[in-house]
Amino acid sequence: MENYKEKKVIIRSNGAGVFFGTLNDYDMQNGVVELLNTRRLWYWSGACSLSQLATEGVKYPNDCKFTVIVPQMQVANVLEVIPCTEQAVKNIENVPVWKK
Repeated sequence: MENYKEKKVIIRSNGAGVFFGTLNDYDMQNGVVELLNTRRLWYWSGACSLSQLATEGVKYPNDCKFTVIVPQMQVANVLEVIPCTEQAVKNIENVPVWKK
């Protein structure tokens, strides 16, 4: 996990959902990570799994529901931490903010 620090990752947590951001700190023994410049990925279109999302991004960015950026966030009950490729980072960062 140390080699993921300061890298863009997607995390999946039990109960809180899926997040994209820069891994700042982690305590995997307790299942808690701290992310910087974080977006909650509520709904995505054009990726069948988080693995594909972290590798390729999405195919239909205007159909996604990604939140505003939160400067700093701690997420508990983390189940997965997936590093993102440069392609996925650019793609995800260009998905418009979803507001209702």
